Amino acid sequence: MTTISMHIDDLLRMLVEREGSDLHMRVGEPPVIRIHGDLIRTDLPVLKPQDVEDILFSILNEERKQKFRENMELDLSYEIKGLSRFRVNVFRQRGSVGAVLRAIPIKIKTIDDLMLPPVTKDICMRPRGLVLVTGPTGSGKSTSLAAMVDHINRNRRCHILTIEDPIEFLHTDRMSEINQREIGMDTHSFAYALKHCMRQNPDVILVGEMRDLETISLAITAAETGHLVFATLHTTDAPQTIDRVVDVFPPEQQEQIRTQLSVTLLSIISQTLLPRMDMPGRVAAFEIMVATSAIRSLIREGKTHQIYTDIQTGGEFGMQSLDMCLIDLVRRRLVSYEQALAKSSNPREFQQRASRLS
Repeated sequence: MTTISMHIDDLLRMLVEREGSDLHMRVGEPPVIRIHGDLIRTDLPVLKPQDVEDILFSILNEERKQKFRENMELDLSYEIKGLSRFRVNVFRQRGSVGAVLRAIPIKIKTIDDLMLPPVTKDICMRPRGLVLVTGPTGSGKSTSLAAMVDHINRNRRCHILTIEDPIEFLHTDRMSEINQREIGMDTHSFAYALKHCMRQNPDVILVGEMRDLETISLAITAAETGHLVFATLHTTDAPQTIDRVVDVFPPEQQEQIRTQLSVTLLSIISQTLLPRMDMPGRVAAFEIMVATSAIRSLIREGKTHQIYTDIQTGGEFGMQSLDMCLIDLVRRRLVSYEQALAKSSNPREFQQRASRLS
């Protein structure tokens, strides 16, 4: 007999009502929800092994149950009509089943809603090139990408193809035509889908995550052959992102990849989330690198450590450092000085700049 007689839908409604982003479920603890970045234990009963299995397996068909038994990991999406979509990861821990479910709002926020810098609108209208959106897990990369895809959808007549694991935000055709493909359901892998997508006549391609050498190589090639390609990486800034992409390749290929990147890369948008002080919720801080001719030369020559200087002085091209964005958020009283300082990439310089605000 289960301790919790709730259906998964009841728990997810509670998550949305409390403005939570994630629902954590594991044996030996009550359901836990993340609200504005903090984990909060609910006052529900402690979950037993059978509770977790009953609640989670109710949303799995036989094929997915079998896949979970074989792989002990499972990614899927789940939707409650009129409420929200959810990204679900089911896993095993200490011999029992656990899961994390992330709420994905039905309404896609705009570039303006997210306070993304205006240059991102210009980037979205470019006909070709590679755009990388980076940041740690849970920093809002998918939300920013959805906003940019939505901007293209409303302003360009083109074919947008997304490859996701799983599909998160659902897009409706506006000016563009959008096909959304899910790993495991519509295609075998990111690399497999990218290999074949050229025959699907896309103008814009979104790659949910560049996880391996083959996917990265195919994404760069797609940008090189005249497509606008968006992809994500778990890196924290532009120089680190470029180094990560290059380092994936064998040493004998790295010079060639630097050359390809120097030609194809349009922009790197790195982001992090901070608690707001003016209202409940979180706000994103962005570092924006736009590939100018000077930055392309630095990429080609392997001098990525010098890129940060170009970002700091590249305001006329729409660039901004993370610290510049953090200072602006403090000045506008959207985040506290302490929170901004904790996220700063150069704390000493940040303190000097912040002292001029008072």
